Amino acid sequence: MTTASNATEQVLCEISEQGVASIILNRPEVHNAFDDKLIGEILAVLDEINANEQVRVVVLRSNGKHFSAGADLGWMKRMAQYSFEDNFNDAGELARLMHTLNNLSKPTIALVQGAAYGGAVGLAACCDICIATDRARFCLSEVKIGLSPAVISPFVVAAMGERAARRYFLTAEVFDGDEAVRLGLAHMVVGQDDLESTADDMVQKLLANSPQSVRRTKELIARVAKSPIDNEVIEYTQRLIAEIRVSEEGQEGLGAFFDKRAPGWQQ
Repeated sequence: MTTASNATEQVLCEISEQGVASIILNRPEVHNAFDDKLIGEILAVLDEINANEQVRVVVLRSNGKHFSAGADLGWMKRMAQYSFEDNFNDAGELARLMHTLNNLSKPTIALVQGAAYGGAVGLAACCDICIATDRARFCLSEVKIGLSPAVISPFVVAAMGERAARRYFLTAEVFDGDEAVRLGLAHMVVGQDDLESTADDMVQKLLANSPQSVRRTKELIARVAKSPIDNEVIEYTQRLIAEIRVSEEGQEGLGAFFDKRAPGWQQ
């Protein structure tokens, strides 16, 4: 087990021998609420992990009873005194965090327990897989205090869809894990006692696959999900599969399949 050099007391990062990076929000005394400092620390860890070729899977989780209560109250008080320019730049850091997590080259899993409010819903939406416990509660609470879920909106709408967003963005209703699954925000709900085993099972599924194929397939999903099915996107898909087939991992995977052996990345 190693620790990322950019880890702090507020953001822990442990990297296992299998290449699983666990990013842990560690502010349980304030329900893992985040501020500009925490955002910067998460970004630094994500940048380091993204550049680490030994990391194959990323798990985002929190210590304590809650995933994250959203924005820290002290940060919100400071925001109220910011100028437009200050607020614009401040929002830019949160936007960079969401974009970085959403486009990370490694597969990501969010483990959500307790409250996931405001920007925390954005973190869950940016992860490839979201596992919620039966105690999880989600809320896009911004409009209750005269704000808007603006920065996280592209990612949350992509996860739950425009129609559901119209309801939950505008009402600020609290909804549970079952509803999050129904909306597409989460993928499954498990009991709190089953969270670790379920997460480990999902991690093992991801580790069984080609690191290159997982990375390129993440790129594929992002490209085709936002593109019309035209000649450009069709050519892109042709080129991608052709490149993968002739790549070192592609050749190893095909060879292992026909030789009836485990590919190198599983050994």
